[in-house]
Amino acid sequence: MKLTVSTKPIPSDLAAFFICQDEQLFTMSIKKLKTNFPAAAVDVFANNEFSGKEGESVLLYTNDKKFPRVLLVGMGENEKFTIEKLRRATAAAAKKGRALKIESITMHAPDVNKGSAKEIAVAMSEAILLSLYKFDKYISDDKNGKKIKNVSFVPATPSDLKEFQQGVIIGEILAEGTIHTRDLANAPGNEIYPETLAKDAQALGHRLGFSVNVFDKKKIQSLGMGGIIGVSKGSENDPRFIIMEYGKQFKKQGTVVLVGKGVTFDTGGISIKPAASMAEMKMDMSGAAAVIGTFHSIAKLKLKRHVIGLIPSVENMPSGTAFKPGDIIRHYNGKTSEVDNTDAEGRLILADALSYASQYKPDVVIDLATLTGAVVVALGQHATGMMGNDQGVMDALRDSGEKTYERVWQLPLFDEYEKQIKSDVADVKNVGGRWAGAITAGWFLKKFIGDYKWVHLDIAGTAILESDKEYTSKGGSGVGVRLLTEFLIQWKNS
Repeated sequence: MKLTVSTKPIPSDLAAFFICQDEQLFTMSIKKLKTNFPAAAVDVFANNEFSGKEGESVLLYTNDKKFPRVLLVGMGENEKFTIEKLRRATAAAAKKGRALKIESITMHAPDVNKGSAKEIAVAMSEAILLSLYKFDKYISDDKNGKKIKNVSFVPATPSDLKEFQQGVIIGEILAEGTIHTRDLANAPGNEIYPETLAKDAQALGHRLGFSVNVFDKKKIQSLGMGGIIGVSKGSENDPRFIIMEYGKQFKKQGTVVLVGKGVTFDTGGISIKPAASMAEMKMDMSGAAAVIGTFHSIAKLKLKRHVIGLIPSVENMPSGTAFKPGDIIRHYNGKTSEVDNTDAEGRLILADALSYASQYKPDVVIDLATLTGAVVVALGQHATGMMGNDQGVMDALRDSGEKTYERVWQLPLFDEYEKQIKSDVADVKNVGGRWAGAITAGWFLKKFIGDYKWVHLDIAGTAILESDKEYTSKGGSGVGVRLLTEFLIQWKNS
């Protein structure tokens, strides 16, 4: 899809106008509409069929070959305008265009008194690309149907042109990184497994100019990463440990390490999951996919940051060689964990990665994982669970989450929860019982962090969606890319 910006409308199959209901802004927008589209059936306003209320939309036919259709989308009151509302409204307009089976759209930025032209451009370009995403590489039919190929934007004022162009470029890059993540998460387990996940990271690094180093099973074993080796024992596909590095020249400014859980398929192992919904466990590597997608974005943005990505990748399968409840694992930092449930495998491989992160002397370590069903019970699919040992980093992530609308919600790591993962035979037990499962999982990870600021993001509810939303689709959401990229843009090492 080609995105362009122009101060004047470019002929297209559909022109979309986003209009606030406030009298002054409404009048301004209608005047602009009549100027640009004199052939439009503007009687709709005389008949009070459209007032600009949030959620309203009207499709007009103009009898103008250059601009045959005009879509009016209500934005509600200017005072209540938010960038997220604009994302959703833009996504609705894009989906309307797809339903009309058209090939080109012109999007007119709204006349609002909030948000910079750059912020508006980022949101609109993100929304279009993300809302029209579809994982269809394995669908044989419907390949030749019309798709939207060209989208042009018209800034609210000509003076916004340069800033709007910059915003569209950023929005497109953020969407590309998110879509890369979605594609990895949605791909079946016979396409993405530890070896091919590593190859994807290597190919991306080669294309965008960052380094990728991959440890095979022999190297992982020699390093004493018992969590990765233990979880992978039941699978014919050997594990991989992926190390990505971007911006080494900016190391003096500080180092951020991103750790992503890379369980490419999770049966639960010997503690096998129910058959229903097990197919979606191909997305249990969504944390890893988000780290790869974030590298995609920061490399294309040429961000001046030193970032390390660590991805422990395994399959968790049941077999005669699989690890078992009651086994004791020794991790990279020498600590041991008792396996009480083989379906709590993500924390076992993250323990090795979080321990390994210490060698980089990082200023911040952030891990992402589809770690617990408990966090979905607590927060549903609207917020990511967040825990950590540094309030400043968590506050910064919360702010980034509000801006990108990949929102996070802090959960406590009170000392009392640590008692639930006490083991009689090892340093720690990998499950803490029925209560506060997301928090006890976070406490398990805390046992393996080094002397650094750390935040854990449990994306189990936000990474795997049960149904379509405004600009996300059923399946892998790609959550984390926009959140982490915004965090990295704003982060200042203290």
